[in-house]
Amino acid sequence: MNVASSDADISVSAVAAAIAEPARTRMLYCLLDGHARTATELAIVAEVGASTASVHLATLAQKHLLQVQAQGRHRYYRLTSPEVAAALEALSIIAASPRARFEPNTPNRLRAARTCYDHMAGALAVALHDRFIALCLLTAGPRGDGMYDLTDAGTVAFAKLGMDIAHARSSRRRFACACLDWSERRPHLGGAVGAMLLDAALKRRWVVRDMDSRALRLTPSGRRDLRTRFGIEG
Repeated sequence: MNVASSDADISVSAVAAAIAEPARTRMLYCLLDGHARTATELAIVAEVGASTASVHLATLAQKHLLQVQAQGRHRYYRLTSPEVAAALEALSIIAASPRARFEPNTPNRLRAARTCYDHMAGALAVALHDRFIALCLLTAGPRGDGMYDLTDAGTVAFAKLGMDIAHARSSRRRFACACLDWSERRPHLGGAVGAMLLDAALKRRWVVRDMDSRALRLTPSGRRDLRTRFGIEG
């Protein structure tokens, strides 16, 4: 057996084992909203004691699933990267019970619009994704691997929203990609462009964050602007 291949298999198994423990799983999914949380907050989410939470967090950090930042007396934990968030979202889809016909059972406010780590998800995000393609602002890459590029019209339209497309292209992360939505089971826009779009939507107050969840609320002005700009009805 190829030694490099064997090492990769072992690494994947170790990461999968780290995610598989239910308390650690709850911690990771809690952090999918992109916010950092303390060990105390994550212990409450995981329903474990402080000492047990510390062990779990150390394991997740060791496997590069979490990063920790010290600020004053507190240590804050967040997901290491958008790739970790994408993997967790994909596992949500794999873990769903098979059905003859998909019927979403996600709470309405989360299904309507929410954050998916640092970009937008839910019915609104899926609708935007579809409109960007219909309006020829976004185009699929030639390899059919879920990567996207912006057309000239898309570059102009997104620049008008204050999005720095040149910076997104120079970023080390994926420029734009399809991210399968776990409530809609259809793609929304991820990658650097998806993150910039969420930032623009928040700055323009198309949506506002819910205080205690990943939910985003579409504002009346946001509804009007999205209808005018992209023909989004909702």
